[in-house]
Amino acid sequence: MSYSHAPYTRPGFYADMLAKGMHRDIVGGRWEETGERQMEIIEEAGVLPHHHLLDIGAGPLRLGCKVVEYLDPGHYWATDASRALMLVGHGRELVDPARLDPAQLVEDSGFEFPDIPERITHAIAFGVFPHLPPENLAICLRNLQRLPQLELFMFTVFLRPDEIEAELPYRQRDGVVTHAARAPHDMRAGTVHGMARDTGWSLREDPKKLPRGQILFHARRVG
Repeated sequence: MSYSHAPYTRPGFYADMLAKGMHRDIVGGRWEETGERQMEIIEEAGVLPHHHLLDIGAGPLRLGCKVVEYLDPGHYWATDASRALMLVGHGRELVDPARLDPAQLVEDSGFEFPDIPERITHAIAFGVFPHLPPENLAICLRNLQRLPQLELFMFTVFLRPDEIEAELPYRQRDGVVTHAARAPHDMRAGTVHGMARDTGWSLREDPKKLPRGQILFHARRVG
């Protein structure tokens, strides 16, 4: 998977950041604000403690440090391109690390979801796809079809209005400048809906405002 101008491709990036104690900085600022908003999204979506949640692109467990306390023990799973980053979150951010088996933190750089159990009922990818070329969303949607009990997949993207040419940068409502061909990436709404349709999902756009102007989509399996 190509990260297309994102910093993660720099050799030694994760090791350098983790050695400096900057695991929170890897996922950007607004740690508390963003984590609280993620938790609100989970609760507003009807996720209950008995459900099983997959946190895609979990990083140092910005959501995990909150939702692990909310879910029944063993009901949180996470993936990220760097397992080392998740393990740092496990050791430094969880109130009670014993509530989460480190084996449930799975390294996955290609949205293949290895070793993720079929009992997952909900999944979220918050702030993941703006760092990646658009085709990664389609890969993720396609591979999530392997989870037979998945009721809802929530994900965020930056959208580009149809009238703005792809070659031009676009300033989101929260001030972030996004691009069609490099990170931070944006996508046209029609492209997002087309990817979902082609991979067997129906989408609903959530009208709530999110940090940095991201747009939240709710995807449910068709049929």
